Order: sequence, then C-alpha cells, then structure tokens
Amino acid sequence: MPFTLYQPTTPGRRHAGVLQRDITKKEPEKRLVRGAKSSGGRNNMGKITVRHRGGGAKRLLRSVDFKRNKYDIVATVVALEYDPSRTANLALLHYSDGDKRYMVAPEGLKVGEKIMSSQKQIEIKVGNRLPLKFVPPGLQVHDIELSPGQGGVMVRSAGAWAILMSFEGGLARLKLPSGEIRSVAEDCLATIGQVSNVDHINVRLGKAGRRRHLGFKPTVRGKAMNPVDHPHGGGEGHNPIGLKHPKTPWGKPALGVPTRSANKASNRFIISRRPKRT
Repeated sequence: MPFTLYQPTTPGRRHAGVLQRDITKKEPEKRLVRGAKSSGGRNNMGKITVRHRGGGAKRLLRSVDFKRNKYDIVATVVALEYDPSRTANLALLHYSDGDKRYMVAPEGLKVGEKIMSSQKQIEIKVGNRLPLKFVPPGLQVHDIELSPGQGGVMVRSAGAWAILMSFEGGLARLKLPSGEIRSVAEDCLATIGQVSNVDHINVRLGKAGRRRHLGFKPTVRGKAMNPVDHPHGGGEGHNPIGLKHPKTPWGKPALGVPTRSANKASNRFIISRRPKRT
C-alpha cells in the first residue's frame, strides 16, 4: 500500500507521513455499527482513571466477529474497510446463508475470495480459521484464542503475526510478536496469515493536532512540575529527577517494574518471557 512522506511545505507537514490504505468501501455496513460513547478517561463516578484521554473525532464502533463461529459455511469477501478503532483493516464477509459479519483482514486477502471457519481440517490458506492442531508448524497465524470458544484475543494489531512452533501434551507452542513463547490449547482457533496494514508502523503523525484527533491529550513531564504535584518535580532550571529510579505521580516505581502477578494461574503456560528492553 502506498505510503506518502510529505515535503516540508509547512511546519506541520515537515515530519508527517500518511498511509493510503487498500480499502474498497468507505461507508460501514449499517447493521454492524453502533455509537461509541467517549468516556474521556473517566469512570462511572466522573473521576479520571486513565489520564491523557479526551476529545478526538467522532467514530462509530464496528461489531467485529472475533469468534468466527459460523463453522463450515463459505463466506465471500465483498469489501475491505477502514476501522477508526484499530490499526488493522476490516473485511466484510457475506455468508452463503445471507449473514454479514466483519473480521480482522489478513494481509493479502482480496475482494471476491472465499474463506471459511471450521473446527475440522480445512484448506490452509490466508483468511481461513481452524484449530491450531491442524496447522503445520512454522506457519504464520493471528487472531488467536487463549481458550477454546473464547474468540480471538491475541495478535490482532496491524502487521502482527505469531509463529506456530511445535506441539506437546495437547498444547501448541507459539512465538508471539513480543518475543514471548507461550503455550495454548491445541483446540484454540487461529486465522492463517499476517494481519493487514503492515506499513502502519511507518506512519508519522507530524503534528500535535493529528494526535488530538485520535483522542489523546497532552502529557506533561513530571520534572516540569512542582514537588507538590510529582515526585520528579522541583529544582531550578533543567534538573534530573533526583531519584535512583523514576516514579509515577503517586510515588509507585515506574518503567521496567514487573506488574504481572507472580502467582497468576496462567504463568505456567509461558515458556519464556519477552526479551528485556535494552
């Protein structure tokens, strides 16, 4: 898909890069959308629980079928669409029984192709969904279930894929995009291929306004605040944070501190954690 890096005709264009997506339909399917209410990062009591959220362009929420539970019914890809709520494209499917559903579009899927979801052995081709136990090792998969029947929860963002490595004791071993190696039940469903819109990683917003359109508000550095507002605050001029390790505004350790519970039940399925950042 074409990626445009603009000439610096204005300050906002100087660092901007825009991706021209390979979509074939601009308006969403009316039966498959609903209004998305913006919370502004606030909970039901009106308190901000997620900072730096608010504003942004209005958007409609697409109902995406992550379960693909219409088994053994042929579906035809009739359109590839943009979804403002995710980085990947969507594919609109028309099933032979008349039903219409959205799915996360894999890279290389074309309009007019016929795909299928099944709990049995079917053809290995991009867009087909089947249990991991029927997928040959070494193949790229995405939209993977963590437990059978749950629906895809892993590897759904633009350009992502996981590698099926091996099978052992009823479990399939996967290498995830983060580098983590994890086991899931071999009856879990996964879609063949890589997630679409692989050039999304090259997009450069270029100016603050495009970030605001996405619904994000500015983030103030802690060291630019007063000591009463942040542990990093205070000092004359440009000073370091004055601490051995960075902290959150509420004094808890930040950046590189493990947050996963040491006693979480699913820890036994993680063969090796993702590599540490250097």
